[in-house]
Amino acid sequence: MKNKLNDMGEENMMDGYERVEQYNHDLIDELKPHYTEILRIIGENPNREGLLDTPTRVAKAIQFLTHGYDLNPEDILRSAMFKEDYRQMVLVKDIEIYSMCEHHMIPFFGKAHVAYIPNGYIVGLSKIPRVVDAFARRLQVQERLTMQIKECIQKTLKPLGVAVVIEAQHLCMAMRGIQKQNSVTTTSDFTGAFLIDKTRQEFMHLISADLH
Repeated sequence: MKNKLNDMGEENMMDGYERVEQYNHDLIDELKPHYTEILRIIGENPNREGLLDTPTRVAKAIQFLTHGYDLNPEDILRSAMFKEDYRQMVLVKDIEIYSMCEHHMIPFFGKAHVAYIPNGYIVGLSKIPRVVDAFARRLQVQERLTMQIKECIQKTLKPLGVAVVIEAQHLCMAMRGIQKQNSVTTTSDFTGAFLIDKTRQEFMHLISADLH
C-alpha cells in the first residue's frame, strides 16, 4: 500500500497561523477523479464553484482518516519500553477515538480505556493512545478494534494482563438505518490477571470513577 503521508508538508499562512500538512500527492491525484465521478453520479455539478476543490479535500481527508495503515503499533510500543519492577495496574482512560465503520465508511467515535499490569517492562504513557489511534485510523468494526489493541499490548509488552474497554457512538446508527441518536456501544476484552474477577472489578471501578 502506498504511504499516505510521506511527502513534504504544505504550508499555508493565514492571519499569522501556519498550517503544515503532509500527504502523498500521487495518491491524491489517483483519488481525485473518483470523487469527482461520485459527485456527478449523485446528481451534483463538480464544476460549480463550491465543489471545485472538494475532490482534493476529500482525498486528503480520507488519507488522514486511514493513515493507521502506515503505522506499526508494535513498533510504537517498542520505541519506549523500559525495565521497571512495578506490578500494579497502569491505566490510561478516556482516550478519544475516531474511526470509520468499514460497512458504510461513516465515522464512529468515543473513548477507550486501556490498562495493563507490567511484568518487567513499562511503556511510555503516550504510547498507549498512539497504539489506539494507529488501529482506529483504519476501516474498522469496534469489536475488532478492541481486540487488536489488547493483542498488540499483550504480544509486545508480555504483561501479566491487559484490559480494554471502548465506548462509542456510531453515526451509521444515528444518521441512517435505525436512526437512534443516543445509543452507545460498549465492547471489552481482557487477558491474564484481568480475567480474575477482583482485578477486573477494580479496573471497571477506576474507569467509571471521577478521580480528577
